[in-house]
Amino acid sequence: MAEREGGEDEDRLLRARLEKLSVGLKKQRGEMTQSAANGGKSASEWGLGVRAASEFVAAIVVGGLIGWQLDVWLGTKPAFLIVFLLLGGVAGIWNVIRAASPSSRIVPARPGLAAPAEVQNAPPGADEDED
Repeated sequence: MAEREGGEDEDRLLRARLEKLSVGLKKQRGEMTQSAANGGKSASEWGLGVRAASEFVAAIVVGGLIGWQLDVWLGTKPAFLIVFLLLGGVAGIWNVIRAASPSSRIVPARPGLAAPAEVQNAPPGADEDED
């Protein structure tokens, strides 16, 4: 009988532990659901950051390659490499500013809202595709 009472105490402890873990798991799932509801915004911000970083790096790499190739052709090492690396850096910064500015983001039109000024001033048929 003593073995059985020890087993019941152990069962009670295990059930209490299981209940505690279940409550913690439900709480964690609730937090994950809440963060998933806000995930669309953070995902778009993450995408914007990756886009800005890739445009910055690409501009510097392209500028460096152009400068390096001009130096090879003209035999003026490293004059054009330095100039085009600087131009690539400036272009990269310009791209990051352009990508991160709110005016560059396309906002879908919703019923009842006025169209942006660029669309209102567009000539008739400017938005139609020519097939």
